[in-house]
Amino acid sequence: MRGFAVSALHEPPFPARRHEATDQVTEETLTWARQRGMIVDSHRLRRADPAGLAGRACPDGPVASLRLLTDLICWLFVMDDACDEDGLGDAPTRLAPTVAALLDVLDRHGDPAAPLPTAAGPLGDALDDLCRRVRQVGHAGMLLRFTSQVREYLLALLWEAANREHSRTPGLQEYVQMRRHTGGVHPTLTLTDLATGGLTGPATRTHPALVALDLLTADLVCWCNDVFSYDKERRTGPDAHNLVSVLAAENGGDGPAALRAAADRFNQALTAYVRTEETLLSTADSEVRPVLRGRRHWIRATYDWSRTAARYA
Repeated sequence: MRGFAVSALHEPPFPARRHEATDQVTEETLTWARQRGMIVDSHRLRRADPAGLAGRACPDGPVASLRLLTDLICWLFVMDDACDEDGLGDAPTRLAPTVAALLDVLDRHGDPAAPLPTAAGPLGDALDDLCRRVRQVGHAGMLLRFTSQVREYLLALLWEAANREHSRTPGLQEYVQMRRHTGGVHPTLTLTDLATGGLTGPATRTHPALVALDLLTADLVCWCNDVFSYDKERRTGPDAHNLVSVLAAENGGDGPAALRAAADRFNQALTAYVRTEETLLSTADSEVRPVLRGRRHWIRATYDWSRTAARYA
């Protein structure tokens, strides 16, 4: 399957880079996850290689900012694995207490004076630590942006759980919209902006071309992930939350045809991304250019990391 993905997906036309502190951050993040009680055995998380993804997505900037991004990706991987592989996300009634406790953490916005909810558990403790660190290095608008995006991610996990409970395959348009949130892309882009100085104001954030670019970035990251991970997900059990599965159900086709259709959608979106980016670059100022670099780094990083990460082996 990895061979198909490499041959079918167009390679993003952006330079591949890697932060020089990636190896250092790898061990620091594993230690952080163990100390926060999220993991006991680091084998699965080491195979996921969150620092390898973060180091490619954020090849510049302070090491502390790379650590923050890596720790967030680590947290997202642990949460996803709990839902997808450990049964937490099999039904909304099972997942809801965890989501409620994590939303309670987010409502505190990293306030160091606010006590951690007793029901938060290790995932809540780690999420609180992430919020506190964002609060320390970012302005209030960045913190609000981050917490709202993590909130959207958590609520989207309940959507997945409801689909699993009823063995429901969502329609294509619905899936594309919700996948942008279940993929956790938006909060990772926010922390990348924080690391690289892409701190745009509200007027710039809502510019139609930049909004379109962010949506294309989320789609490309998630669809690349779907194509590379489809074979593993198919082996571990049927799950409708993959672009390939959704296309197969939508069109009544088989797996190979749906895989090719998913790759085609990625390639078309990549072409649209390059075209949209060119338009923005022609007028971009010093405030916008770091944002554009962060998006292209993420697209290239996901492609390169997916080719080598043992998470999808």
